[in-house]
Amino acid sequence: MSSTDERRFEVLRAIVADYVATQEPIGSKALVERHNLGVSSATVRNDMAVLEAEGYIAQPHTSSGRVPTDKGYRQFVDRIADVKPLSPAERRAILEFLESGVDLDDVLRRGVRLLAQLTRQVAVVQYPTLSSSSVRHLEVVALTPARLLLVLITDSGRVDQRIVELGDVIDDESLSRLRDLLGGALEGKRLAAASIAVSELAADAPDHLRDAVVRSATVLIETLVEHPEERLVLGGTANLTRNAADFTGFPGSLRSVLEALEEQVIVLKLLAATGDAGKVTVRIGEETQMEQIRGTSVITTGYGAGGNVFGGMGVLGPTRMDYPGTIASVAAVARYIGEVLAER
Repeated sequence: MSSTDERRFEVLRAIVADYVATQEPIGSKALVERHNLGVSSATVRNDMAVLEAEGYIAQPHTSSGRVPTDKGYRQFVDRIADVKPLSPAERRAILEFLESGVDLDDVLRRGVRLLAQLTRQVAVVQYPTLSSSSVRHLEVVALTPARLLLVLITDSGRVDQRIVELGDVIDDESLSRLRDLLGGALEGKRLAAASIAVSELAADAPDHLRDAVVRSATVLIETLVEHPEERLVLGGTANLTRNAADFTGFPGSLRSVLEALEEQVIVLKLLAATGDAGKVTVRIGEETQMEQIRGTSVITTGYGAGGNVFGGMGVLGPTRMDYPGTIASVAAVARYIGEVLAER
C-alpha cells in the first residue's frame, strides 16, 4: 500500500473512531484538531473527497461532515491488525462469573448477560447443537419396578431426561445389564452415530431384556435425533433503543430489527454459518443478506472445546459500533464459555 493510501486509511480510521464516539458527522477541521495526522487541513479535505468518491464515506446532509459507509466500516475492520486483549483481571472476572453457573442454562444466561454488558449491544448465544455433541454419560434409574428414568448427558453440558414405561417389571440384575448395554452403545459417540448404535441393540439383546431394550431405544432415538428447532438466549435487547437514530433510513428501522430478534429464525441462520471456535466473523449492513436487519452489524463466533464447536454466539447492533472492543469481548466470552462447559 502506498504512503498516500496509508494516509487516507488513517483519515478513514479517524472518521470511524470519532463517528462511533460522537454519532455526529465528522468534518476535516475536527479531524485535524483531534488527531495527529501530520498533514494540513487541505490535504485532509482532499483525502476525504477521494474516500467519498470511492464509497468509503458519505455526506448525509449538505454542508455537513462525513460518516462511514458499510464499505468504509468493512475496510476499517479488515485492517484491524491488533485487537486489544482483555486484561488479566477482566479475564479472571469473566471466568469466575461463568464458573458460578449451576448448569448449562445458567452458564449461557450468564454469558449473554455479560456480553451485553461488555459490548452494550444485543448479545445472543445458541444452545449447543445436538449434531455437534457426543454422549458423555447415560444414567438409567428405576423410578418404579416398571418405569425408568433415562438421563443423557452430552459433552457440551446438555442434559436430557426421559421416562420409559416398561411392559413388565425389571429386577436389579436386569437393570444393571440394561444400563451396561445402553451405556456401551452410546457413550463416547456423536449423537448421530449413537442413535444408530442404540437402534441395533435389540437384535443382540438377551430374550428377557429385548422388550426393555426396544422401549428404551425408542425413547433414546427421539432424544438423539436433532431437534427441528434450536434455542437461543438473548440479552441486552434494550440496548438497541439507546441507538434508535442509527436505524432511521432503513426499511422498518428499529422495529424490523426487534421483530427479527423475536422471530429468531434470522439470527439462527447467521449463527449457523459461524465458523470454528476462536474465529470471529463480522458482517456489516448488507453483508448480513437479511433485509430486516440491513442497518445492523453482526459479530459472531463459535464456542466449544477440544476442536468441537457446540454452537454460535455473538452480538448484533448498529453499524456504528466499537468493532475492536466488540470483537475482543465476543472472542473472550466464547472462549470461556467453551472452557466452562468442557469441564462439566
